[in-house]
Formats: sequence, C-alpha cells, structure tokens
Amino acid sequence: MDRDTTAPEFLTTREVAALLRVKQRKVYDLAASGQIPCRRVTGKLLFPRAEVEVWLAGGRAAPAPARRAPDVVSGSHDPLLDWALRESGSGLASFFDGSLDGLDRLADGEAIACGLHVFEPDTGGWNRAHVEARLHGAPVVLIEWAKRNRGLIVAPALEGKITGIADLRGHRVALRQPRAGGQILFDHLLAEAGLGRADIDPIANPARTEADAAAAVASGQADAAPGLEAMARQFRLGFVALVTERYDIAVERRALFEPRWQTLAGFCRTPAFAAKAAELGGYDLAGHGRVHWNGP
Repeated sequence: MDRDTTAPEFLTTREVAALLRVKQRKVYDLAASGQIPCRRVTGKLLFPRAEVEVWLAGGRAAPAPARRAPDVVSGSHDPLLDWALRESGSGLASFFDGSLDGLDRLADGEAIACGLHVFEPDTGGWNRAHVEARLHGAPVVLIEWAKRNRGLIVAPALEGKITGIADLRGHRVALRQPRAGGQILFDHLLAEAGLGRADIDPIANPARTEADAAAAVASGQADAAPGLEAMARQFRLGFVALVTERYDIAVERRALFEPRWQTLAGFCRTPAFAAKAAELGGYDLAGHGRVHWNGP
C-alpha cells in the first residue's frame, strides 16, 4: 500500500491515544517507559508516524525513548517550597534562578517542574499566559502553591521613611536578576510610580534568591530590596506590603503521579507544613493545590 504523503510526519499525544484507543495518560506511560517511539521537542512529546506504524505492526525497529527530565524543580525561589523539598524527604532537587529561566528549563526537558510568580499586566493575573505561551501543547499542569505578601524589605533605620516605591529615589536597592518574577513586578511598579532605574541606586550584583535580597539589606549593602514578608521577618527587617502575589508550580503531568512528587504532596497536607507557613509569615495557603491551567 502506498504511504499517504499528506499525513503529518509526527503525531501528537492526543492523536496517538485516538489511534491506540486508549487514554492520553496511557500514552504518557508508554513514552516514559520507552515502549513507544517518541521525541521530546521543547517540552512536548511528538511521535514519528513511520516508527509508530512499525511498532504497531510488531516490528523491532524500535523506540528512541524520550529523554526523561531530571527530578529537578526549577524556577523562582520560594522559602516554603525550598524547605518542603528538603524536609519531605522527597528526593526532588532544586535549581532556583528565576521564573522565566525555570520555564525554559521545563520546556527544554531540564526539569520536571517550575515555580513562578510572573505578573501579567494585561489581565492583572499571574503566570497562566506565560505558561500557555511557553509550554503550549505540553502535558503540563499549573498548580497553585500559595499566595504571598510581596513588597519592600527595608533596613531598620529607614522604617517609616520608606513607605512605598516613590520613597526609593536615591536609595541603594538590591535588585533581582532580569528574568526573576520579583524583578518583572518591581519594574512594573517602578514605572507606575513614575520612576526609572536612573532614579534609584542599584547595588552591583543582583540578588538571585529571596534570601539573597534580604541578606543584602541585612548586611548594609542595600537600603531596600523588593522581596517577601517571610524574608523580612526572618532577617528582622522592616517590610512595606505592596501586593499579594500568586506563586504557582508548573509540573509535568506524569510527574504528579510518581513517588517523589507524591511524597512532597503528601507532606504538604501535614500540620508541620501549615505550621511552617505560619512561622515564616506572609503566606496564604487557602488555594494550595488549585489547578489554574491543564495542558492537552
């Protein structure tokens, strides 16, 4: 029989599920175990039609299994998540270097999850548009971790003198790396206040985590830094609340059902987890676990 040259060279997960007459979850399982030919391209599974046809016919020209992403949580640093990854004994590792860096790592198969808190001015919301744009078509779920109080961490000597963004004029400020969610929001708030980078005095090196931002103020390197209430409390610094943000985790759907993620999820249902959030301060866990987007 002549091959249909109009058919697509690669099949999607949905198309393979329809072909096999199984649920998409079963297709993910077959791909993860290397039982069906597939490729991972920018975080999305694609199935070479010719190889799938050989596989279905019982041939042995077999699968080049998709490269499995390492069990790493990437993205934006969150103190509660950082603690829970260690305390739960899940075995999940972390690499926190900003929300957008994490999205790239998740899309490129370098991590199974990404924590992010990216403000989206067009909607006034958080994260979803960025996840849809960067991970379009990928089997990824966007799950709420917590809402957090974000604002300005202020040196004790300047409490009461710095009460908002406009008061940062001329002060030394510890900024975050450009692709961090905290920096994206801070730049937006700075512009809303009618200020630019030239109106403040950024210190030389960006703070790469929430803890680094607070430490820069505590050490006297900076007068203030955009950051979390939780970090201001930990370092006994002043805090000016500006927004309540939503920190979500985008995670590969298959990973949600695997032992390491299930261990973390189970730990997050314990009284110890809630107690730690209360101890850190500035967290609202009412929406923890809520799904905000579910990829195909």
